[in-house]
Amino acid sequence: MSQTLFAATLLDPTLPCPAGLTAWNGSDPTRRLAVHRNNAVVSLVDALADAFPVTQQLVGEDFFRAMARTFVQHSPPTSPVMVFYGEALPDFIAGFGPAQALPCLSDMARLEMARVRACHAADAPLMTQADIYLALSSAHHLGEMQIVCQPSVQVVHAPHAVVSLWAAHQDAALLDQLATLDLAQPESALVLRQALDVVVLPVPHGTAQFTQALLAQQCLAMATAHAAAADPHFDLTTTFRLLLAQGVLSSFGQHSGSPP
Repeated sequence: MSQTLFAATLLDPTLPCPAGLTAWNGSDPTRRLAVHRNNAVVSLVDALADAFPVTQQLVGEDFFRAMARTFVQHSPPTSPVMVFYGEALPDFIAGFGPAQALPCLSDMARLEMARVRACHAADAPLMTQADIYLALSSAHHLGEMQIVCQPSVQVVHAPHAVVSLWAAHQDAALLDQLATLDLAQPESALVLRQALDVVVLPVPHGTAQFTQALLAQQCLAMATAHAAAADPHFDLTTTFRLLLAQGVLSSFGQHSGSPP
């Protein structure tokens, strides 16, 4: 019996016990397989519940765990490292019929997955005010300069107010605001690790677009144009101050397409 067949059987209760499977103590292999199936699925569902706590709160534990069981059957782990298991869950939720009554659910899952990625990103030195002054004073082609964000930075664009919704679930005192929250309002946020804490920072749409362009390795001129086109209120100076104060920026470089 192959490991692939056993793994598939372990996660799919509709499959019969593989032929030739035996238990070390002579007990019924079908009953033993049922125990292992339950333990394997429960451990994966528990891992998803730990990574997506607010997503679970929005639909309740019973709904979430039933949905997670279906996800586990469709998307079993492909790595023994479980920390990023669930990266495909937001897209799964977007196409999961019973979840369509709550359109913001997949967006919340994307926000929470961004927090997981930020938590486990590599460390990097942060840019200082002095670094900025030095780089700007010595730059011959300022527009072609590339700005590097620190590795934990994630950008979240959501067509629903999941940033405010997530914040309300972090503080019981804010839960009363949910009654007046307009979930149809689009929101953007930067997710990053500051020291040992992962923060969700609400930002204007232009700031999020500018940061997304930096992460895509666009030069300063291109990133600024991209942000200004997306948000007519975008202001580069204000954005720079915010990104510097929040520890988003790591270093300067020269864009690969810039002249020598």
